[in-house]
Amino acid sequence: MNPTVAVIVTIVVLLNIAALMYLLFGLRRRPGEESVTTETTGHVWDEDLRELNNPLPRWWLWLFVITTIFGLGYLVAYPGLGNYRGTLGWTSEREHAEQSAAADRLLEVTFEHYEHHSALELAANPEAVRIGRNLFVNNCAACHGSDARGAPGFPNLTDHDWLWGGTPEAIGESIAQGRTSVMPAWKQALGGDAGVEDVLRYVMSLSGRDLPAGDINSGKAKFTAICSACHGADGRGNPVLGAPNLTDQIWLNGGAVATVRETIANGRHAEMPAHLARLGKTRVDLLTAYVISLGGAQLQSQSAPTKTKQDAP
Repeated sequence: MNPTVAVIVTIVVLLNIAALMYLLFGLRRRPGEESVTTETTGHVWDEDLRELNNPLPRWWLWLFVITTIFGLGYLVAYPGLGNYRGTLGWTSEREHAEQSAAADRLLEVTFEHYEHHSALELAANPEAVRIGRNLFVNNCAACHGSDARGAPGFPNLTDHDWLWGGTPEAIGESIAQGRTSVMPAWKQALGGDAGVEDVLRYVMSLSGRDLPAGDINSGKAKFTAICSACHGADGRGNPVLGAPNLTDQIWLNGGAVATVRETIANGRHAEMPAHLARLGKTRVDLLTAYVISLGGAQLQSQSAPTKTKQDAP
């Protein structure tokens, strides 16, 4: 705090306390004064209700005095007078640091039981999954939803569709290191709106949807020349690049025609933040275990995944 402001604050606080004490003792009962009088303040309500001008009872007066003395003692021990730090040296920053350290020590005891276990092993432990769900709600639900079913631009973690792969290792890497994906804007490279419409019709045909506008043969040729480098010649995507499968009607940003057209023309950018540095390996493993428990992970014992349909126009 600015020194001048600190002095002003100190003076104002002390003057207020002094004024309070003056007011209290000004209202005290003088020697020989009756505790009950018929003198009124002049205030009248409902025509006959009058306020008597009686002095404060002594017990009430001394209660106020004790409270004021306590306040002065508090201001000596704790900060409250400008830049004066108090005899105890208390600060909110230090208290927060101490409480955070105590919470961290408690969490270390909780999490140490789950160290040195793989995410797949933790997924079979109901208590570990419960903790993982709590971590998910606190760190991931804002984007993926409390039920992990995602939202436009944020993947559904309960199905079998994975942009970067759904193995336990791939899921753990996504949580720990994060992901960044970029779909370039292709409108100019495709020759303007007509080229976008051609590619749009071809892309929609990959998932069994036919559009009246656009040249599908021209769209296929453009797709092969430009888009297949990421999405593959068959349009089934590439988890190494985070390129989505275009044949299954599962659309990260929505599958409406206008939305897909916008994606082709102007591109998309998405980023999954890295959580390892902030949460640590054990918490990342517990989060991975929870995501695995949702049932969409690609485990060796599972048969080939079945795609679900959503976002139909």
